[in-house]
Amino acid sequence: MTQGVLSFQYEEEKLGSGATSLSGLPVYLDFAHVAGLRESIRRHVRVREGSQGWTDEQLIVSLMLLNLAGGECVDDLRILEGDEGFCRVMRRVEMQGMRRSERRELERRWRKERRRVLPSASSVFRYLSAFHDQVQDEQRQVGKAFIPAANEHLRGLVKVNRDLLSFVQSRRIEKTATLDMDATLVETSKAGALHSYKHYKAYQPLNVWWAERGMVLHTEFRDGNVPAGYEQRRVLENAINSLPQGVEKVYLRTDTAGYEWDLLKYCAEGRSERFGKIEFAVGADVTREFRKAVGEVAETDWQPIRYKVDGNMEESGQEWAEVCFVPNKVSQSLRGPEYRFLAIREPIKQLDLPGMEMQEDLPFPVMGFDGKGAYKVFGIVTNRDIDGEELIKWYRGRCGKSEEAHSVMKSDLAGGKLPSGDFGENAAWWWIMILTLNLNEAMKRLVLGESWVSRRMKAIRFSLINLPGRVLDHSRRLIVRLSKGHPSFNTLLDVRERIALLSVEPSG
Repeated sequence: MTQGVLSFQYEEEKLGSGATSLSGLPVYLDFAHVAGLRESIRRHVRVREGSQGWTDEQLIVSLMLLNLAGGECVDDLRILEGDEGFCRVMRRVEMQGMRRSERRELERRWRKERRRVLPSASSVFRYLSAFHDQVQDEQRQVGKAFIPAANEHLRGLVKVNRDLLSFVQSRRIEKTATLDMDATLVETSKAGALHSYKHYKAYQPLNVWWAERGMVLHTEFRDGNVPAGYEQRRVLENAINSLPQGVEKVYLRTDTAGYEWDLLKYCAEGRSERFGKIEFAVGADVTREFRKAVGEVAETDWQPIRYKVDGNMEESGQEWAEVCFVPNKVSQSLRGPEYRFLAIREPIKQLDLPGMEMQEDLPFPVMGFDGKGAYKVFGIVTNRDIDGEELIKWYRGRCGKSEEAHSVMKSDLAGGKLPSGDFGENAAWWWIMILTLNLNEAMKRLVLGESWVSRRMKAIRFSLINLPGRVLDHSRRLIVRLSKGHPSFNTLLDVRERIALLSVEPSG
């Protein structure tokens, strides 16, 4: 019977062939093994401790592999389970490194013969439910921001992430941590979700991005109605606690959501026991008082913001100036730290429409300057003592990578499609996605090399993960065979060799 228009047909293999479309995915198992991921999960996450059936490490690693392979929902595990060749690899490497007693203990977790290599969707949903705390959920009040306290299982995922960061630090020391704090909206239709400031149902995780590492240092899953600036100091403290040994200096960058004096004073007054004073640049609210101070800046004090284009410094059309501005909350303390305020202005090129009030109709602050016309105006507060133009460029460094990371979380990985109407289940799903993002970023930086760092998951899946192959048993060895002359074959060999080198503990 003709199946379609062109002269080919689909048939199902009668016997197991060992075919796989994921020949490159096992190298992530290799890397996760070297990074101690399974041991960390076993040590910190104990949902399934003493239970029968799937273990914590089996469930969490399966969901991480689902993220890497491109799945976006729990039910997509059936597609991974249907990849016979990959499942052969999973079954073989699952017990590698275990003592005989540990293997027997794992086998005894199943009363009947185990048929699946990866957990079913129902098993995953039952597992995720352990991360939800109904008592915390019932403490919500209508119209009030509330962040449920993480239960011990969610806190375990935080510790797993710390272990992963420590492994990366042990192989490549980074002494500076520039932290970019930013929230992102995850739109959803789940019944338990609340409306965000953009008037649609969403959750709004607050993420702390370690710029030098390209990894998420910490995240806090939140309801959509929780303001981005709510309790940022506490989140920053939790993030700092996740920094591995060897980090000596911490910087902070955030938008106007971080313009909270509790956060700014914590940084400026050196209240961090480990790092003392934290230098920062934070977007400042353009209030009426700030506008007044900007209006008093002499025209000669405005300086151009320049960027290098083709080796030459060219003006961007924007200007900056120091602003003599002391907010009321700062003026109440005579011995407090000093804060610098900078203003940035950019001319509005569009013509004004008759009768239109710009301050009310435009989505950004606008000021008029005598003889100069209307300008967009932005503010920055800082405690750094560096040139203003240099500070602005450093501050704007956060706008690209941390926002790109949000896109990766929600589009490239499975963070954009939450599995449940229960807060805790979604928080666990989000954290497992973060672990996947960090594992992939560590793989790029420690193993794949500099040319891979800027590649998104689409390119990595095409060149490394989604490779057709066949898995064979030969002389007690498991062989993943790619087609002859495949351009990714040598890449896989190089990757495995580099992973093997990482398995050696660094001296000193």
